[in-house]
Amino acid sequence: GNWLLVWSVISLAHTAHGCPEKCLCHTASKTADCKNRGFTEIPGHLPPEIQILQLQNNRIWRINQNAFTATPLLKILDLSNNSLSSVAPGAFQKLRYLQVLNLTRNLIHYIENKTFSFLPHLKELDLSSNSIIRLPETLGNSTGNITLLSVKHNKLQKMERILLESLPNLKVVLFKDNPWQCNCNIFGLKLWLESFLYRGGISDGIICSAPGIRKGKDLLKVPYELFGACPLRTAHVHPASSHHHGFEHRSSLKHGHHGEPGDSGRAGCEPKPKPRPVSLRHAIATVVITGVVCGIVCLMMLAAAVYGCAYAAITAKYHKEHLAPVRQHGTPEEKEPFESSLA
Repeated sequence: GNWLLVWSVISLAHTAHGCPEKCLCHTASKTADCKNRGFTEIPGHLPPEIQILQLQNNRIWRINQNAFTATPLLKILDLSNNSLSSVAPGAFQKLRYLQVLNLTRNLIHYIENKTFSFLPHLKELDLSSNSIIRLPETLGNSTGNITLLSVKHNKLQKMERILLESLPNLKVVLFKDNPWQCNCNIFGLKLWLESFLYRGGISDGIICSAPGIRKGKDLLKVPYELFGACPLRTAHVHPASSHHHGFEHRSSLKHGHHGEPGDSGRAGCEPKPKPRPVSLRHAIATVVITGVVCGIVCLMMLAAAVYGCAYAAITAKYHKEHLAPVRQHGTPEEKEPFESSLA
């Protein structure tokens, strides 16, 4: 009888708090433990005050728009090892206190632009062990506080540099086990990664999968010369000179074949005989060197002129003071003043 009484009190407490029947809700730690319960979607009737929601190891395949409206105080949300194939933008937007979001070991193929908008306190976003083929240019509005981003164990071939630059507080980025294509598309990522590591960031690095000659190579060790033919540097010129249709057409013809998905291998980034960026660099170098040389010559001429004027003045003065009287007198010591002036 006592056991029955205790059980009814416990179940009453649970229903009073509004805990789903399959979950365990811990009031002290503000945690709802709903893992390993066979859920196919986010359970309803969760206590509104919970801060940690454990939903790992279920079969959740979708997240409804208003799935988290009842739990606005969540700080940690663990959705790992579920069946999510996509995440609708705005699915998490009510969670303005969320700090950690774990989406590892799902079936996500791609992340839409601004999927994680309105999560101003988000610090850790773990997307590892999915099937992500592409990432957007931005994860969302107000995601600037993310310090850890993991995209390891996915199917990424490239990643936008602009996405990483939109996360100024990143401290750790994990890239491991993706089929990274080390062709022109990855040049910006190489530049970003070097700068990130220089600033003290932590990363497991990017290992190339293709083209064949770079398979297994660390992207940081692929020399810049191999990106010499990439159209990246000239791309920034286009908006300013869009009225020069001829130039734009020529350059698009010239670089059109680099970006073909089929031949992202050899044609992608091998140095061409005379790529424009190199000749541009040579031109700049020539201008700089010419400027320096001209500057030196000018300085020498100036020095010569100044020295010449000074010399002429001294000579004139000397002639006036010493030579004139000597010539008049015709004395034997006519050389003496000259020697003393030298001494």
